[in-house]
Amino acid sequence: QVQLVESGGGLVQAGGSLRLSCAASGRTFSGYAMGWFRQAPGKERECVATISGSGRTTYLLDSVKDRFTISRDNAKNTVYLQMHSLKPEDTAVYYCAAAPITIATIESFFKYWGQGTQVTVSS
Repeated sequence: QVQLVESGGGLVQAGGSLRLSCAASGRTFSGYAMGWFRQAPGKERECVATISGSGRTTYLLDSVKDRFTISRDNAKNTVYLQMHSLKPEDTAVYYCAAAPITIATIESFFKYWGQGTQVTVSS
């Protein structure tokens, strides 16, 4: 069982930056692929970024590739989502998720979810 706690969301103006953090419980953090997903009102949840257990392999949604970075610190059991040049369309609840395999990019593989953190980008 993995418990995830996100932090770092908030209100920011367009063009601003935020860094989301997700702290995970458990001793085998490096054995889990981690992901950030988001869900805007009235829209389906989408995968924003994933990172392999080692941190060497990452995936980013095309619309955020030039602006967001996913990283992890396995010594701290934490995964990050650094967001720059934020746009109003990035407004959503952002969820951290963990998959019990070392590489995952498909949502169905992610079995453990945080409670979500709100990101609001004003124009």
